[in-house]
Amino acid sequence: MSCIRPMGKTVPGDGWSLVYDGLDPQREGLREALCTLGNGYVATRGAAPESRADGVHYPGTYFAGVYDRLISEVEGRQVENEDLVNAPNWLPLTFRVEGGPWLELGAMEVLGYRQELDLRQGLLIRTFRVRDDRGRTTAVKQRRVVSMHDEHLAGLETTLTAEDWSGALEIVSGLDAAVENAGVERYRVLRGDHIQKPVLMTPRDDVVALVAPTTDSRVRIAEACRTRVYVAGREEAVARETRRRARAVEQRLTVPVEPGSVVTVDKAVALFTSRDRATYRPLLQACERVAEAPGFDELLRDHRMVWKHQWERFDTRLELTRESDAQLVLRLHIFHLLQTTSERSVDVDAGIPARGLHGEAYRGHVFWDELFILPLLDLHLPVLSRAHIGYRFHRLPAARRRAREQGCRGALFPWQSGSDGREESQSWHLNPRSGRWIRDNSHLQRHINVAVAWDAWHHYQVTGDLTFLRFRSGPIILEAARAMASLATYNGDRKRYEIRRVMGPDEYHDAYPDADEPGLNNNAYTNVMTVWCLCKALEILDLLAEYQRRELWDELHLTAAEVERWEDVSRKMFVPFHRDGVISQFEGYEDLEELDWEKYRGRYGDIMRLDRILEAEGDTPNRYKACKQADVLMLFYLLSAEELAELFARIGYEFDAPRDIPKNVDYYLERTSHGSTLSALVHSWVLSRRDRERSWRLFLAALHSDVDDVQGGTTAEGIHLGAMAGTVDLLQRCYCGIEVREDVLWLNPRLPEEMTRLRMPLHYRGHRIDLTVTANELQVRVLPGVPGRVRVGVRGEVLEMEAGETRRVGLGQAGHW
Repeated sequence: MSCIRPMGKTVPGDGWSLVYDGLDPQREGLREALCTLGNGYVATRGAAPESRADGVHYPGTYFAGVYDRLISEVEGRQVENEDLVNAPNWLPLTFRVEGGPWLELGAMEVLGYRQELDLRQGLLIRTFRVRDDRGRTTAVKQRRVVSMHDEHLAGLETTLTAEDWSGALEIVSGLDAAVENAGVERYRVLRGDHIQKPVLMTPRDDVVALVAPTTDSRVRIAEACRTRVYVAGREEAVARETRRRARAVEQRLTVPVEPGSVVTVDKAVALFTSRDRATYRPLLQACERVAEAPGFDELLRDHRMVWKHQWERFDTRLELTRESDAQLVLRLHIFHLLQTTSERSVDVDAGIPARGLHGEAYRGHVFWDELFILPLLDLHLPVLSRAHIGYRFHRLPAARRRAREQGCRGALFPWQSGSDGREESQSWHLNPRSGRWIRDNSHLQRHINVAVAWDAWHHYQVTGDLTFLRFRSGPIILEAARAMASLATYNGDRKRYEIRRVMGPDEYHDAYPDADEPGLNNNAYTNVMTVWCLCKALEILDLLAEYQRRELWDELHLTAAEVERWEDVSRKMFVPFHRDGVISQFEGYEDLEELDWEKYRGRYGDIMRLDRILEAEGDTPNRYKACKQADVLMLFYLLSAEELAELFARIGYEFDAPRDIPKNVDYYLERTSHGSTLSALVHSWVLSRRDRERSWRLFLAALHSDVDDVQGGTTAEGIHLGAMAGTVDLLQRCYCGIEVREDVLWLNPRLPEEMTRLRMPLHYRGHRIDLTVTANELQVRVLPGVPGRVRVGVRGEVLEMEAGETRRVGLGQAGHW
């Protein structure tokens, strides 16, 4: 009989530990996602080592960039999808007391259970006590790491204490390739058999290994594990029996124990794939690496050292007026970002999946979420953002091919990207509320081009690296701008350019009501940001040295006529407005029906996924002024009031920022369901200067969206990395007012009233800078060690600071450096 108490409470920690006290099977998937450990190369969900995928647990291991493509039969259609592959499970480890049942918490008396994710060390700790059906009590402590020091190593240490029994302790440790992609319920009608039958090996007495190819991409995934047993701290030569099943290999170890005996099982695992650099036979390398792997304590020591350095670069410290878990959750967000992209992933050639390496939602695809992630990396460890700009650069040929297929010049990046840069967006998606398959038109989100270009430009602004601009960022921006200019057509009646048949970020609207064809005309966000993109393309041609410009001109086959057209489009773009001066989300938005929000809230409560609700009722959000997230407000998120005023002036529209920004914010806030985790983040940002109280509430909502699983089960399928990174970026670029332009690091801080102090490190043009902000003072410290000066601007005044220099300026009153 199970004696599990479904407590599952998150208990207060020290700002560094996410702690769960008790078991909660209903939220186990959430815990597994939030307790994922990774190093940017590989990540493993926080599933219990003794568990299998069973509806409660879902062990999952994912290698960055390892995808596979399968064709499924769905309602008479062939549907092709590429997935981030769920790799063979390296965790399996369980035990039993002589003659008793194998460890299964749901079938045993659990006397206590605690799970702790130590963010400072990158360590997952699990402690519990169980009593079997014969009254024998065993205390268990497990520690787990996925090494940040050596991306190919992971470790699991299990310490077992026989409290009140003697006899044989039986332990099973192994590797399991009997896995599939089945972590998202609505995908389970599609094939998930991405791992083929493995080759199993026992290269030495204490090591077992396997290698398995993926089904279509034929990537070979190799894993090897070495298991050692220590009794009272001394290694023991224990009886071992190796067993092989069709898709798994394991060792059964037997240890005689007495009451009070302490047995430690040290499982070291090596993980390789055929995608790795300097790799010939991944199985051989896995076996060699695990044979020489250190013990758990040494593995943890080196791993902890790397995390120490990571936190020195990224830790953002808050002091608040009231007790809150905001500091802990903020660090959790940084932690998961650095587990998805780190120094270990710089050479992997993989983008940043929107759901991290934490689950299978969105099939592990790369979206525009980089727009909310790379600015944070730029200002802390730009080598990481550079690697992901490189991911886009290497897929320029696929983007160019896509542009040609659609009659465009330049490059059209896919809305969803995976292995090779082709469009991975589904043609159909399942509405789990209605059970119907619906046409998916999200591939019409051309604004992905602008997001990729914005990331590349911001990286240049922070680093000032003209060489990288010439060879990587520049080609991306110019080819993205070229495609957006190709999409623009001239309307002689308006004497303006238009972009037709697209979707904006608001995925509730993909067509006009009762239209036969998908797509919307003149999405304001897409049109305005196209002008921005064209302006930056023109600016790049001016920035580069004459010989660099000539090289780029020749490589891209640019013509003077084409560049002249960019200039023309950037000055004559059409932007739709309501009759009262509000920027229309797209042409015709003003004519849609108003939604009865109170009716739907009263009927359904949670209406974040209003699109699914309406479709299940036989309706469509295309009929209503209702947004998943407000496209127009993205303009205020990405661009300063000064930049927007310049852009609108360039295209000949009146724009008064103090008047028009609040008017647009109020209009769209009333019509947004926040169906995206990014929505609260963007709204918090745009409210920060005029309604700090409301901005703070929305910031906290964004901060807790994954920890509290506000979308009702989606976090278990993978964390929302854009929202996580975006909350940290909001603190630095919004509340601290960081903006990089004209070779100056501009600071314009204004903290919420609930925050008394904010401290963070920055990396700007080779310098490490420490910022401290309070309501009354800004302190800037340039750390010693790097020659050269830093130009820092506050309130229109620019100061050149030397390495080792500290400056303070008063806030809230007239102050000077």
